[in-house]
Amino acid sequence: MCGIVGAVATRPVAEILLEGLRRLEYRGYDSAGMALLDEAGQVVRLRRAGKVQALADLLAEQPQTGEIGIAHTRWATHGKPTESNAHPHMSGERLAVVHNGIIENYEPLREALKADGYVFNSDTDTEVVAHLLDQTLKTGLSPTQALRQCVARMEGAFALGVVHADYPDQLLAARKGSPLVIGVGMGENFIASDQLALLPVTDRFMFLQEGDIATLTTHQIQVIDAAGNAVERPVSIFEHGQAAAEKGAFKHFMLKEIFEQPEVMKRALEGRISQGHLLEQAWGVGASAYFDQVKQVQIVACGTSYHAGMIARYWIESIVGIPCNVEVASEFRYRDVVLPQNTLLITLSQSGETADTLAALREVKQRVLASLAICNVPGSSLVRESDLALMTNAGPEIGVASTKAFTSQLVALLMTTLILARRTGLKPEQEAQIVEALIGLPTLIQSLLSLNDSIAKMAEAFAEKHHALFLGRGTLYPVAMEGALKLKEISYIHAEAYPAGELKHGPLALVDKDMPVVAVAPNNDMLDKLKSNLQEVRARGGELFVFTGCEQSIRDEEGVTTLTLPAVHPLLEPLAYTLPLQLLSYHVAVLKGTDVDQPRNLAKSVTVE
Repeated sequence: MCGIVGAVATRPVAEILLEGLRRLEYRGYDSAGMALLDEAGQVVRLRRAGKVQALADLLAEQPQTGEIGIAHTRWATHGKPTESNAHPHMSGERLAVVHNGIIENYEPLREALKADGYVFNSDTDTEVVAHLLDQTLKTGLSPTQALRQCVARMEGAFALGVVHADYPDQLLAARKGSPLVIGVGMGENFIASDQLALLPVTDRFMFLQEGDIATLTTHQIQVIDAAGNAVERPVSIFEHGQAAAEKGAFKHFMLKEIFEQPEVMKRALEGRISQGHLLEQAWGVGASAYFDQVKQVQIVACGTSYHAGMIARYWIESIVGIPCNVEVASEFRYRDVVLPQNTLLITLSQSGETADTLAALREVKQRVLASLAICNVPGSSLVRESDLALMTNAGPEIGVASTKAFTSQLVALLMTTLILARRTGLKPEQEAQIVEALIGLPTLIQSLLSLNDSIAKMAEAFAEKHHALFLGRGTLYPVAMEGALKLKEISYIHAEAYPAGELKHGPLALVDKDMPVVAVAPNNDMLDKLKSNLQEVRARGGELFVFTGCEQSIRDEEGVTTLTLPAVHPLLEPLAYTLPLQLLSYHVAVLKGTDVDQPRNLAKSVTVE
């Protein structure tokens, strides 16, 4: 969740570091800082609690011309969000460290370092890294070997950036369980926790693998692997372009990303369809052999991705006809899981670095037939450590509240369902019919965006509310859950979702004129049942807001506001009905004046437990 930026160049790097931090603000943070080597060969450290702008103001007061430096945005895990706990952390006056992740054994290391005379000035686990590295360097090792020895002594998941005044031409980096990328420039090189941070200076990137340690100078990048061997990591070109990280004409990244979904749907399908059928090769080498043996599916995910998995369970069990379990990763990884023979593990993550999902994969990887990662980041840990991977191709998602990543995951899950269903009786003509509907999905999503103004007006009824209830049935129940999550994430309205049939088993006690009830009601075989549930709400004075696929069945009347969506293939209903709920949450948040793209207390990429 924290952000790292580092640079070694033949020009001043302070503004490069600052801009990189600005581009990492979406990850969530509570303080910011940087350390640079000045012309006198001294480490100058600047830190501020709060927003990156506070650091920018400090830099304006104290301009720096250093040509090598590291910078960081911190999301508190150890110690309060104060300036003294902000990164970089130092050992003495000559060594500075920035760190993402958690050092799990920092307490015994801290006590041992104190016994050796080191004084700690913060409550963080990161300061242990600085002192430990300083202690190790005193044994006469080179910086690279000293850092390697330190990494071997530390337990946990982390990424590190280091500068040292005694080695003014070297920027050090290490990766163990937390993402870190190297930006390759001309006469300058960079490190960052996310490619987006470096797009103003390079579009060429090298992904460090688990256990890698890198030494960067202006003209050279040297990498050693976990075994200490010199290795070369391939350099790739960032494919999405700098505009992907900019808002353009939109007021917020979230709105931009909602409106990008027609194009995202096209990208999710590209290269995976030929003559009306899906190409199994898109799932990876050996995918067909794995899929031939699958008898059960286990889906593991967190947050929004978990809701996508819940929808997929309906698809897999109804179309493929095999059992499918879905579980929150933070529970799955700590449970004594029983996995039947020939289980396919599907992990879902936008970033591919979600700590609990990654840990769940590592926990059971050897006990499943195969692991399939559905992810948005090709170089991520989840992708690299899975047997198979299907990229969602959603492009960078900056808004903390996931929108296009969720719908692209649904497309990937539905395609995977069809591939599995080939083994259990799905006929070619049936597959072709569903694929045709998928091909028409971008046009459908584009038509749904035309409802934006109507939804914005509907949002006015929520501006002064403090609670909301979302209802759905079948595959639309997880859609209701996702709608409730979006509303609570960005508008801070307490929202819950229930299967509509559960109303009388408790939630109905909450319904009154002050609690709006949102229902997703496509024109399917559950509509009549849902209408009965909605009558229960009206009988208690509850105000209904219904997104429906049948204008004749549910009409506007006192206490009932409806919005009719276009007809859609039944399998695509979850995708179609998700979009208006995203827009509703967005417009409510705008009316309430909250920080839409960076809601309080949340972070985009949850890389710690």
